Amino acid sequence: MSVKVRFAPSPTGKLHVGNVRTALVNWLFAKGQGGAFVLRIDDTDLVRSTRESEDNIEIDLKWLGLTWDERYNQSKRFDRYEEAAARLKADGRLYPCYETADELDRRRKVQLSRGLPPIYDRAALSLTEAEKAALEAEGRRPHWRFKLEGKRVAWEDLARGHAEVDTASMSDPVLIREDGLFLYTLPSVVDDIDMEITHIIRGEDHVTNTGAQIEIFEALGAKVPGFAHMPLLVGADGTALSKRLGSLAIMDMRADGYEPIAITSHLGKIGTSDNLEVAASLADLGAGFAFSKMGRSPARYDTADLDRLNAQAVHAIDYAGARPRLEVLGVDLGEAFWNTVKGNLSKFGDVVEMAKIVTGPVTPVIEDAAFAAAALELLPETIDAEAWSAWTSAVKDKTGAKGKGLFMPLRLILTGQAHGPDMAAMIPLIGRERMVQRLKGETA
Repeated sequence: MSVKVRFAPSPTGKLHVGNVRTALVNWLFAKGQGGAFVLRIDDTDLVRSTRESEDNIEIDLKWLGLTWDERYNQSKRFDRYEEAAARLKADGRLYPCYETADELDRRRKVQLSRGLPPIYDRAALSLTEAEKAALEAEGRRPHWRFKLEGKRVAWEDLARGHAEVDTASMSDPVLIREDGLFLYTLPSVVDDIDMEITHIIRGEDHVTNTGAQIEIFEALGAKVPGFAHMPLLVGADGTALSKRLGSLAIMDMRADGYEPIAITSHLGKIGTSDNLEVAASLADLGAGFAFSKMGRSPARYDTADLDRLNAQAVHAIDYAGARPRLEVLGVDLGEAFWNTVKGNLSKFGDVVEMAKIVTGPVTPVIEDAAFAAAALELLPETIDAEAWSAWTSAVKDKTGAKGKGLFMPLRLILTGQAHGPDMAAMIPLIGRERMVQRLKGETA
């Protein structure tokens, strides 16, 4: 069977790097093998889900290049979940429970005080029909639990190797709330069956859930898909991701000027044996992806690495790729300009400041008026690719300045900045007229 995976975000907030990494790894795994990627919107919570969040999820994924082959909304599939629930009820695998949250909490505390595992005791299974009717007459409505078989469930995890979960040590999971709302598990399993998902790829925090989910697949008479549970993301210091890193939302990173390929290269390679370098394309990233490269330790998310990859991505953009974006910013000064300045950009938007060096106005920084006057007197009539070398040699001979004492004052006068692109390439772009004005101390 061809590989088919899914990404199932809830439209209740912004898409952030943690769930985008899950989407990315699913996409890379599928596309690297010619498979399909499904986008499934988990909007069963009709109160918290919003159309705006759903739209933003699509915008973010498309911007990153993570396009989908099929798309579904779980809110349109309640009839299928009801059918599956009815089957499980008929088979005695889904049973009603009437305990309140406070009652369950008291039971857990008693179990813990006795040194027992705090798992549900299945008291509801012994209720008679008359007792159930009496509880409902009090106004109670049941939540529904899936009856686990209490066995060791094993699978070969693509990311972790052999894995086992003992469902005897787990509480029977609640699949339907008192208000009739389906929780995540049952809709997810039903959809995975109906959509013929071959592999479920997610974070390792779902390992324990997998035992129960495999039992639900089996109870519904379905083939169990493969699983891969990735190590989670942590901060550069090994602790939980923090707001101190800045925004981790993709829409905010886009607004901050990050390149999509920098984000996907970063998220696709951290925690693996691959060198942390920007990929040529998403297709190349997918071609090189393998779970065998993924380590078992948490993947460290370091914004310094992302910034370095982003600069790499910008430096790799040729003029044909840059030109439409330069036009939008109003700074398309030609191919020579782009090739001269791109190596000094950390983000594409920095090009606006570089363009100001060429077009002005620049306020020159003159620390030695006599030096500036001498440099102006020696300025060549023709400013071309060879002009910088000839000019600085002449200024050196006349003033005795050399090294940093020669080049830095000229850079400060002509650009107003202490650092920047190669001056030999910049001065033909600035032009002689502006150079003259700046050497005179005029803002130009």
